[in-house]
Amino acid sequence: MKLNLSSVVTNFDTPVVKNLTTCICLYVLSSMLQPLFAQEENALSTEIGVSAIFTSGNTEDENIKFNIGLEWIHDEWKYGFTMDGFRSSQEGDLSAQRLYNVATVTLDMTDNNFIITQLSYEDDRFSGYDNQTQISVNYGQSLLMGRENMSLTYNIGLGMRSSRSEEEDFREGILRAEGNYSWKVSENVTFTQELSVDGGNESTIVRSSSTIETAIVGDLSMKFSIDIKFQSEVPSGREKTDTITALSLIYRF
Repeated sequence: MKLNLSSVVTNFDTPVVKNLTTCICLYVLSSMLQPLFAQEENALSTEIGVSAIFTSGNTEDENIKFNIGLEWIHDEWKYGFTMDGFRSSQEGDLSAQRLYNVATVTLDMTDNNFIITQLSYEDDRFSGYDNQTQISVNYGQSLLMGRENMSLTYNIGLGMRSSRSEEEDFREGILRAEGNYSWKVSENVTFTQELSVDGGNESTIVRSSSTIETAIVGDLSMKFSIDIKFQSEVPSGREKTDTITALSLIYRF
């Protein structure tokens, strides 16, 4: 399989180049901000993950998945941003493309009580929706505080979701509930499970993310993940459930 660099460079408006440019900008920004918060230990952390599968010969397939995560902790405030992207093509034809961005602001009121505000934007060209934007404010608690190798948090609250498609545009109030579980199985292996439900009058979205991460050396690790998204109401001709299974290389700094 040959990669035609000239076609990519000359057509800067392609989604692949846009996503790659965004990743590079976020990487440069986090690298520039790192020294500013050096005086606060673990104040700023960055995570970058990439997985890719290419096949050639009888079948020309290309599958790329990436994620970027930024987290800044300042006193009782925690600021987070994640970007997850996925692109798949078969025989040169684009078959899937998804970009999911989430920004959060968390206020720790006590050791195990917090308030989290979340803003998300999803652009999935093959889901039937042009994009979906959501904002919510939740109250949460941290459980299993006495376990050194485990953590469990949940949060629940209210929000709004805006959905745009070729068939119709609509807004709706939502009830959001989320749970996050982490288990440090051994010194080098960690299992995490994230589950969220965003229920509205028009549609309900359920997301599940299961991961097993193994440390390789230093800040480098390998992650196996299964991401599932279910939406109760989708435009005609679309599936309600999407699943992405990936093996990714993760770098943290």
